[in-house]
Amino acid sequence: MDEIPPALGHGKAPGRDPGWVRALLHAVLVWTLALLLLGSVVHATGSSLACPDWPTCFGTMMPEMKGGVFWEHLHRLWAGALVVLFTAAVIVARRTLPGRPDLFTLGLAGIGLLLFQSVLGGLTVIYRLPDAISTSHLAVAFIFLALATVMLVLTGPTAGAALNDATSRRAGLWAATMIFAQSIVGALVRHTDSGMGCPDVPLCLGRVIPPLVHPMVQLHFLHRVLGLAVAIVVISGTRKILARTQDPVQRGLGVALAVGVVGQIILGFASVAFRLEPPYVSTHTLLAAILLTLAVAMTTRARRPRA
Repeated sequence: MDEIPPALGHGKAPGRDPGWVRALLHAVLVWTLALLLLGSVVHATGSSLACPDWPTCFGTMMPEMKGGVFWEHLHRLWAGALVVLFTAAVIVARRTLPGRPDLFTLGLAGIGLLLFQSVLGGLTVIYRLPDAISTSHLAVAFIFLALATVMLVLTGPTAGAALNDATSRRAGLWAATMIFAQSIVGALVRHTDSGMGCPDVPLCLGRVIPPLVHPMVQLHFLHRVLGLAVAIVVISGTRKILARTQDPVQRGLGVALAVGVVGQIILGFASVAFRLEPPYVSTHTLLAAILLTLAVAMTTRARRPRA
């Protein structure tokens, strides 16, 4: 049998240890989740324009860290550190695993996403939080999170032994797609101030289907309907995985997704019940990001082996 090149087979070049790369990518993943949490806190506390200029804050890189300035400038500093951390991971991957051009290509794409994300962050401040740009800011963050997850899985111990598990692949892909779409709608709800478009739970304006005469009600209700659709897709996919897949990691990811999506619905209702208090809204955003990470990891592990 012909020898399989490292880029397609064993997940690392002969004699090369991906340990440092995985450690850095783990750090990138955790750092990105924390950044998404910080971004949600910034918006939930009304701190998005606490620094009225960009890239400085009141003309300096080190403003007095009080009130909203603390959250907004901490978010900026955390984002800047992520660029450095991820760039370091890409450089280490290039030097440690020279036989993995796929990782380097993904890394360059990730650096591009982070730079684009920085520009979007500046535009949100300069143009005073336009809904389209603010929503795009979160969308790019979620895309980068998915990319970092793919890179981490591709450097794992099973990187060269793709499961070719059609059940997990379909379930993960459907879950990832639905979670991403739902998160974008959630960002629109947040940035258009539609979070209280339906001020009661579990009904909306006292009805199962409210009068859809106002854009804020329409958007909020769409978010709820999509949330139910995500739950159906995820729980159905998990049932199929448990019935057809023997891989313990995929089964664990499926159960985690199912439990997480139920928790996400509870958090969504709590956010409305407690009038968008920051702890509930921010945890809601964080859990959405974690669910996307789990779904992308499941999909990537179950990919078809390359010829």
